[in-house]
Amino acid sequence: MNEVLFAFMLTIFAGLATGVGSILAFYTKKTNKKFLSAALGFSAGVMIYVSMVEIFVKARDSLEAAHGASRGYLYTTLAFFAGIFIIGIIDKLVPKGENPHEVKDPEDMDVSPEKRREALESSHLLRMGMFSALAIAIHNFPEGLATFIAALEDPTMGISIAVAIAIHNIPEGIAVSVPIYYATGSRRKAFKYSFLSGLSEPLGAIIGYFLLANFLSESMFGIVFAVVAGIMVYISLDELLPAAEKYGEHHIAIYGLISGMMVMAASLVLFS
Repeated sequence: MNEVLFAFMLTIFAGLATGVGSILAFYTKKTNKKFLSAALGFSAGVMIYVSMVEIFVKARDSLEAAHGASRGYLYTTLAFFAGIFIIGIIDKLVPKGENPHEVKDPEDMDVSPEKRREALESSHLLRMGMFSALAIAIHNFPEGLATFIAALEDPTMGISIAVAIAIHNIPEGIAVSVPIYYATGSRRKAFKYSFLSGLSEPLGAIIGYFLLANFLSESMFGIVFAVVAGIMVYISLDELLPAAEKYGEHHIAIYGLISGMMVMAASLVLFS
C-alpha cells in the first residue's frame, strides 16, 4: 500500500507543475530562456534514455518470460509503437492553433492596456485557453499512468520520470494561463484552469491503476510498460525538444539533452 501511495504522490507532484508555469507567467518579468531551454532538453534526455534503456528492456523481459523470446520481443516492439501511435492520435485531434505545444512566453503577460482591452473584447483567446487546458489534460492523462506504473516497479526510476515530466509541465501551464488571462483579466481564473489541467495526471494514475489492477499479470505489465516507453519517447521528440529549441539555441537544447541522459545513466548505475 505504501508503494501505491508513493507512486500516486509522484504523479501529483508532476501534474501540479502546470500551476508553477502559471505562477511564472504572472510574476516573471524576464524569463531565463537559456535555462528553460536547457531544462526542457534535460527532461527530454531523461525520458528518452530511461524509456529506451530501462523501461523497454523491462517490458521485453516481462513479455519474454510470459511468451518466449521471439514472441516477447515482437509484442514489446508492437506495444512500443502502439504507445507512439496512441499519443500521436491524441496530438492530432488537438487543433494546431490551440495545441499546448505552442508554448507561450511569460513575457507575453506584460501587455499594454490597449492590447488588454482588445483581448477582453475577443472570445477567441478564452476559447484557445480553454482548449489548451483540455488538450493538456488529455496529454497528461497517459503521462500520469506512465509515472505511476514506473514508480510501482522502481521508485528511483519513478522519481526521475516525475521530475522530467514536471519540468515539461511548466511551459504547458504557461500555455493555458496566458490566453485565459488575456481574455478575462483574472489571474485567479487563469491559474485555476492551469491547475485543473494538471490534475488529470493523478487522475490518469488512479483510473489506470483500478482498470489494470485485476489484470496486472507479467504479460500485461510488459505491454503497459512498452506502451509507456513509446508515449514518453513521442513526448520528448514532439514536445520537449521543439520547445527547448524555441526558447534557446539549438546547442543549448542538445547539451541539456545529453546532460539528462548522463544523469539518468549515472542514477541507474548507482542505484541498480
